[in-house]
Order: sequence, then C-alpha cells, then structure tokens
Amino acid sequence: MRVFVTGGTGLIGSAVVAELLGSGHTVLALARSEASARVAEAAGAEPLRGGLADLDVLRAGAAQSDGVIHLAFANDFSSPEALARAVAEETAALAALGEELVGSDRPFVTVSGTPNAPGRASTEADPVWTEGPVGGRGRAVTAVLELASRGVRSTAVRLPRTVHNEGTGGFAGLLTDIARRSGVSGYPGDGTQRWPAVHARDAAVLIRLALEQAPAGSSWHAVADEGDTVRAIAEVIGRRLGVPVQPVPSETYGPLGPIFETDQPSSSVHTRQALGWEPKHPSLLEDLESIQA
Repeated sequence: MRVFVTGGTGLIGSAVVAELLGSGHTVLALARSEASARVAEAAGAEPLRGGLADLDVLRAGAAQSDGVIHLAFANDFSSPEALARAVAEETAALAALGEELVGSDRPFVTVSGTPNAPGRASTEADPVWTEGPVGGRGRAVTAVLELASRGVRSTAVRLPRTVHNEGTGGFAGLLTDIARRSGVSGYPGDGTQRWPAVHARDAAVLIRLALEQAPAGSSWHAVADEGDTVRAIAEVIGRRLGVPVQPVPSETYGPLGPIFETDQPSSSVHTRQALGWEPKHPSLLEDLESIQA
C-alpha cells in the first residue's frame, strides 16, 4: 500500500514510517521544510513539500495514495490562543483530507487522545473530549469517523498522555523539559492522578494495524501502561536530573493545567483482543531511566 503520512518525521511519525516500510508499504511523507524532506528521504520515504495549512498539497498527497495516516499537529501549548490556532489548522487539514477520500473506501487513520472516564479507566467505547482546551481536536476526529457513512474507511487511534521513546515525548517529556529549566521536578495537585502511556514503537504497530484492518468508524486505544501516578513520573525525572520533587501550581502548565490535574487512566483490552496488538517495548517509568542530567 502507498501511504500518505503527515507528521512523518516527528517522534511518533518516524516510528510509524519505519513500521510501514518494514511491513512492505511505501510512504509519501508530508515535509514542511527541506530539513524534514531530507529526514524523510533518509528514512526511505518519498517527501512531499508542504505543511498542514497547505490544503491543496494535502489533497494531492491523499489523491495519489492508497491510504492516509494523519499525525501532524503544531504542538504549541504556549497560550490558549496558540493552542486554538493549532486546533483550527488541524481541523481544516482533516476536512480537506477526508473530502479527497470520500467514496474511495480507502483507509484514513487519524489520532486523538484517550478520553476521561471519572472513577475508572476509559475504554474504546467512551466518547472523546469535545470540550475544554483540546475539545476542538475531539470534534475534528469525530467528523473524520463520521466519514464512514460516505465511503471512507476512517478510524481513530487514541494516544495516551505520553507517547515516549528514550525518555522523551508526551506529557512526561513536558515535565522533564520544565524540570530542566526550573530546577524542580514538579507535579500539579497531589500527584496521585494517573496518566496512561505507550512507547512510540508500540503505538506505530497499532497505527499500522488500524490502517490494514480496522473497520470504518472504529476507535482504538494505544495504551500500554494503564496509568502511572504523576508523582511517580516526577520522582523518576527528579532522581535522573538530580533536582527536588515537589507539587507546583497547575498554572505552571499553561492551558494544559486542567488536563494535567485530571485522573485519566485508560484501558486497551478491546484493542488488544480485536486487532491482536501486544506492546513489547519499555514502559514509561523504565524508559524515563534513560534521561540524562
């Protein structure tokens, strides 16, 4: 299968491209810069120059492919306004990609976050968040899944709060970055809230399986670790960096503060049973041991 991938040179995307190529697919990778194009080529993919805002480029990439995997996101959490712009850009990109695929029965895999289910681990049957700081992403993914009624084999892989590789990535990576800058490994609230996690290479396997097998309109959970407490995560980071571990105000994390404070464990039992997915790489706490001071 020839697969058009957005975000193919990021932490998750590079693992997905490697997984696709290793499984016999070919990859057309969106590249917003010459440097990204060189990275894509070095990985074995064919680069297509453009960014998420270049809707004609996105349509062209989808038109010449047998399937689409969307992973790109601006990841600008510096302010509510910056986050809103990133969500709006992604929403328009998903709409453009989806319209190009209508009536083709081709697969369209996108990603979202695992939902919150108060008092228990969320499952694949729970709806994604459509309100709050990142609610717009949930609404956009819901629109993609609704393309199932228009001849698109659309599916969503829900990623946990931390997708990691070699001690970097996701919300745990943000905690590490802040700890390096501030000299304190902090956590919001009392630290007992739980975050799910997955290794990027395990997530890549699930994204490939969804591309190849998932029925239209389905959602899947790329969850290897159901939920580590944020305090446990901060303690590993603090020990590895040699800095104190202590609670900090949720405002430390800007627009993500309310999400950081939420207990949000998640299950992948259905995903494992239905698609035969089995994570094999290090857990988050094990992976954080590779952080260098």
